[in-house]
Amino acid sequence: MGQILARSRTSFCLWLAACLLAPSLFVSAGFAQTASEGLSPTLSAIKRTHTVRLGYRESSPPFSFLDQSGRPIGYSLELCAAIVEEIGVEVDDANLRIDYVKVTSDDRIEAVLQNKIDLECGSTTANAERGKRVAFSPLMFVAGTKLMVPKASNVRAVTDLKGKTVVVTKGTTNEQAMHTADKKFSLGLNIVTSPDHEQSYQMLADGKADAFATDDILLSGLIARHKAQDKFRVTGDYLSYDPYGIMFRKGEPQLTAVVDRTFRKLGSNQDLIPLYNKWFVARLPTGERLNVPISLQLEEAFKSMDDSASANN
Repeated sequence: MGQILARSRTSFCLWLAACLLAPSLFVSAGFAQTASEGLSPTLSAIKRTHTVRLGYRESSPPFSFLDQSGRPIGYSLELCAAIVEEIGVEVDDANLRIDYVKVTSDDRIEAVLQNKIDLECGSTTANAERGKRVAFSPLMFVAGTKLMVPKASNVRAVTDLKGKTVVVTKGTTNEQAMHTADKKFSLGLNIVTSPDHEQSYQMLADGKADAFATDDILLSGLIARHKAQDKFRVTGDYLSYDPYGIMFRKGEPQLTAVVDRTFRKLGSNQDLIPLYNKWFVARLPTGERLNVPISLQLEEAFKSMDDSASANN
């Protein structure tokens, strides 16, 4: 486990460094600023339409999910709302509208690439492979693949799943993690996919799978959302390392700078940790409470975004 944590810290440092270098790395001739507006393509379109399109997930609490009235809410969406406010400053429009667009784990990257959304506000892992196609905000959360199993299950680790059925949500890094574990430990797993986390949960609840594999925080969120603490538990060592970020189009350094500036303003105003506590520690608007204190790793990442004079004294 110590080796896993060491690798995680190394991966985190490399990822954070990449984020800090993003404005210089994401320059592309095909996405040069439009001369007419002096704005990057996404910002120019937002100024023209007075609208920012936010991609949201229906069942990724507490990052992005629906309240009792069907309204998208969550930690990621609140971060995106702050980015929208900063975009308004950049394009000189304080009254930008927000258009919420539903995305899934399978189509979220294509939604960004095909210009269907401007910001993806969900629970998306920022890794090197995805970074070749899209851009990410600074770090907003760190998670990892674990297993949800019935309370009565004998499964304590991934090696206990030999020959069993595991459900994963299509298009997630967790799907890759389970195939890697299957090969590494010669488990002979039956790995099945479903379109979203809610349906993966239901497959486990209906007895169609022996375990549901996804990020630990999402498993805890689903258990809380369904008030299923007496039915399911989260178990096993981390099978992947997953740093989350807000996703947007690559090759627009002006947009990257706006996103980065938003996080640094939140960090300098010391708003990031209270915002975290609102969604992970306090009671959610839908009534559940996750009680997941901020990790030291994430807290240090947030503090590194504080550009205020007091932070540098």
